Amino acid sequence: MTDKYTQFVNRGLGKDIAKKLGLSQPVVLRRHRPGQPLVQGPVLVQGAGSGADELAATLLSWNLDVRRHAVPREKLGAIILVLDEAARPEDLEKPVLSAAASLRDLAANARVVTVSRAAAGTTDPATAAARQGVDGLLRSLAKELRAGATGNGILLADGARTTSPSALGALRFFLSGRSAFVDGQFLTVSSEAGHLPADAEKPLAGKVAVVTGAARGIGAAIARTLYRDGATVVVVDIPAAGDHLAKVANEVHGTALQLDISREDAGQRIIDHAVERHGGLDILIHNAGITRDKLLANMDQGRWSSVIAVNIAAQLRINEALLASEHFRNSPRIVSVASTSGIAGNRGQTNYAASKGGVMGMVRATAPLLAAHGGSINAVAPGFIETEMTDRIPFATREVARRLNSLQQGGQPGDVAEAIAFLASDAAGGISGEVLRVCGQNLVGA
Repeated sequence: MTDKYTQFVNRGLGKDIAKKLGLSQPVVLRRHRPGQPLVQGPVLVQGAGSGADELAATLLSWNLDVRRHAVPREKLGAIILVLDEAARPEDLEKPVLSAAASLRDLAANARVVTVSRAAAGTTDPATAAARQGVDGLLRSLAKELRAGATGNGILLADGARTTSPSALGALRFFLSGRSAFVDGQFLTVSSEAGHLPADAEKPLAGKVAVVTGAARGIGAAIARTLYRDGATVVVVDIPAAGDHLAKVANEVHGTALQLDISREDAGQRIIDHAVERHGGLDILIHNAGITRDKLLANMDQGRWSSVIAVNIAAQLRINEALLASEHFRNSPRIVSVASTSGIAGNRGQTNYAASKGGVMGMVRATAPLLAAHGGSINAVAPGFIETEMTDRIPFATREVARRLNSLQQGGQPGDVAEAIAFLASDAAGGISGEVLRVCGQNLVGA
């Protein structure tokens, strides 16, 4: 699960050889470590209007080094481009080109974040054009950034402020090392719900979280990250994975539940375990999933039905049980693991892509059902992630897959876990029905 090429071109002789031969040089990404600064260097806030002023003042209260005007040749840790008042495409010119003048001053692993309004919130053609224009410019800019820098955007629904709790939560996530493999993506803040945690290092303190498919890989990384962030964790997997599951449970000081999630009573068994062992249930992470790849022309009923049963039908039944339970009422959070295959498709994965596309449809439709309880549901769609499964891909295919994104490398299981932990927190309480891609801005497909 190691990207030896990235390691090679970032050290001594390998670095020199890559430069001489003009080879790609993906950098080692800045990933979250407890106690590290939110950003590495000054933060430039570009944009006019009260929204930009209020956001800059908030960042100052976080003890960040904030600039409202660029200092020539000063290395920057981040640029925040506030475009919430753009009403016509022409309104983008001045703030965008002002920010452009500072792009060469970005430090390695810097961040660019746009804050604008969702185009869906207006019926005025000019305003919609300006707002949708931000989408195109941010995604294009993200592909121009280098040295591990990323570009992402926050979309505000009409009525949301630049300093709404979840706007600030999303900003902290995008600025931090937690979003190392998130690039060219947007999160929409649809309400004033949520709040920033008192302890930024323990945003899930006091929460009980269940993670399915937690015996290894991404699921185990999710369990570890939720535990690091303060949650009490229940890990769930099939009985055949019992030994690995017990190891993860011991590591996170949680409990293990051996369970086939495709069982009709899986939802109730999860609720009963969480309530009996830990007094309640606040967070459910739907991570369990399987692949049974085959070209559709050669697909048999067994391969198709098993993938649908585990990857989406089980989630729907478990969610129905949770929504009906009195034990899932206190600002509950659900996060499902989807896949970029469900967005752009993948040869030989019609069954898998259908199931993961189904996850995204489920998330959008379930969001209003949880809103009545102050809850949220979102999905994370990983791209190429370094796991035991991808390590078995033939070398040439694996290398191509690694390089086909803006960051020119595969992600780590922890990158997916960080995005899930954020969406499971109260800092994301005003974000619901969203799909966040963790793919390094994959260059192929959607």
